[in-house]
Amino acid sequence: MRFQLEQPLPALVDAKFTAAAEKQSLTFSATEVCVIRTTSGVPFQLRYCPALAKKPAASPPADAPPADDAPKKRFDPFEAPDDDLLVAAVPEPAAPSHILVLNKYPVIRDHLIIATKDDKPQTQLLEQDDLDTTYAALGEWERAKKGPLFAFFNSGEHSGASQPHRHLQFLPVDNMRSGADTDGWDLLVDRILKSPHSVSTGFISDTSIPFAHFASRIPPNASGPELHTIYTALHSTAVEFVRKYIASHPQTSLALHSTANAASSISYNMALTTEAMVIAPRRRGGDALRNEDGSELLGPDDLVELNGTVLAGTLMVKEQEQWDLLRSEPRALTDLLEATGIPWGDKASSL
Repeated sequence: MRFQLEQPLPALVDAKFTAAAEKQSLTFSATEVCVIRTTSGVPFQLRYCPALAKKPAASPPADAPPADDAPKKRFDPFEAPDDDLLVAAVPEPAAPSHILVLNKYPVIRDHLIIATKDDKPQTQLLEQDDLDTTYAALGEWERAKKGPLFAFFNSGEHSGASQPHRHLQFLPVDNMRSGADTDGWDLLVDRILKSPHSVSTGFISDTSIPFAHFASRIPPNASGPELHTIYTALHSTAVEFVRKYIASHPQTSLALHSTANAASSISYNMALTTEAMVIAPRRRGGDALRNEDGSELLGPDDLVELNGTVLAGTLMVKEQEQWDLLRSEPRALTDLLEATGIPWGDKASSL
């Protein structure tokens, strides 16, 4: 699949981003960046963005009228996106299945989103055209010699998903590297690909990473059916892993989701590059960091939320105390990754 675009995708996105930023149609928040490591030495990129921290809510005036409790229609940013943020309708402008839209609140330049033209649920399993158009965007980017593009998908209440309208997101890897202190970091997907295939699942896993994940290489110029076959096999493997985890941990509050309306029975993150697809099941959207004595860090943003960027090997915090603790304590990063994903446990030895 090829997109019908007026110019190469990276140039189109970058020009649109610059213009939207100048018009203040998007808000770019700068971050401090450093590289931290788990207790097993796996490098992660940590971003600190205090500008996105929650502000204390002001109390309403005593004479304020009562709040209107009437239900309001949720705002859908992809239903009729701002022209300043709309990059293209794809694959064909005359009959698009998806749209490319800039993220309105990026912390990495040229953060791009691909959303279904029709309003489809984020919790449903991805369809072939979702994967085909996403993979096509990755190819369009790399053909322009602008470095790799990383795509990710958040699905389910524990995945870090924030919008119910189905969409996947893209981050240019070179823009993720921009910063004085990113030496020693590589895309986590690339690290995973260097690991062996599991004897039990047939997929690739790096058990030094503290959460379960399953990866597959993608053949060059993969077709839509090939991508969908890989995706469904990875998803099925992740579901089975979660089932076994729940069965072996009777005290857990984790449960399978309803599969009504073709929804996924698990929360998960999916990552896609031109070389690989990875799925990681999730059990929490975020967790509080803990000091060495077990006490939690408390604050307006007391939870560190993780989404599919964790499969790129990157995460973000908004509080100074979180930034300081994660930089000084590898244990804190390992605990966070285990708490939000599904830990390997004893199963790692059989993979």
